[in-house]
Amino acid sequence: MSQLAVIQMVSGTDVAANLAQAEGLLRQAAEQGAKLAVLPENFACMGRRDLTALAELEASGQGLVLPWLEHICRELDLWLVAGTLPLPQTGKLSAKPFATSLLLDSDGEIVARYQKIHLFDVDVADSHGSYRESDDYQHGSDVVVADTPVGKLGLSVCYDLRFAELYRALRAAGAELISAPSAFTQVTGAAHWQVLTRARAIETQCYLLAANQGGQHGEKRRTFGHSAIIDPWGQVLNEQAQGPGCLLAPVDLTELAAIRQRMPVQQHRRLQ
Repeated sequence: MSQLAVIQMVSGTDVAANLAQAEGLLRQAAEQGAKLAVLPENFACMGRRDLTALAELEASGQGLVLPWLEHICRELDLWLVAGTLPLPQTGKLSAKPFATSLLLDSDGEIVARYQKIHLFDVDVADSHGSYRESDDYQHGSDVVVADTPVGKLGLSVCYDLRFAELYRALRAAGAELISAPSAFTQVTGAAHWQVLTRARAIETQCYLLAANQGGQHGEKRRTFGHSAIIDPWGQVLNEQAQGPGCLLAPVDLTELAAIRQRMPVQQHRRLQ
């Protein structure tokens, strides 16, 4: 069995400081034998308003994050889901970037990219009040599943967790594990995070790798934390309430196959 790692962070606006925090946690993951790790949404820049400028820097090769990702994957011999980054469409610059979740292999090569489909345009009863991701980002459209050394990985992000049809599509495309880098607010997380993450694991019969932000970000934003690794039966294998941390758990694809055989829900579907 291979080890999976989920990284919880409390990211801020300082990209270099965020990368330093992530690096320390990823080193812990690698030292404990992780083959694949997942960083949270906005791991490198949380609360920044200059997202288009950051996207253009990364696209032009002048940013900090993409070179760092390549280096850390190579040095640690680690496959990595790089939370989300503001990135333009490949080869194009546009008015708004996509919230992009990258999958990198242990050579630091980008092997898959998922552009967040569902954007968080919601009013929340917290001190931040109004969240409008579509002001900063474009909607993605493609379902993404990729081969990794620990199984077939489907990619999703945060608000996607509320849309079961995406997860059904990931399972239909062959997913055995699903990453869900997130930055759930304290209010919405307390209400729905744990039930949503477990439900998505149960209904897809996949491992769910739910890497959340977990703490206070400036004066007006607090995230829920409770990052978790959940197995295909819905059991929480590891979880952390708040603060930065590195969670590990094994993946057992033999047990996953047995669960799917005992309860073949994919074959029993009548409504698509």
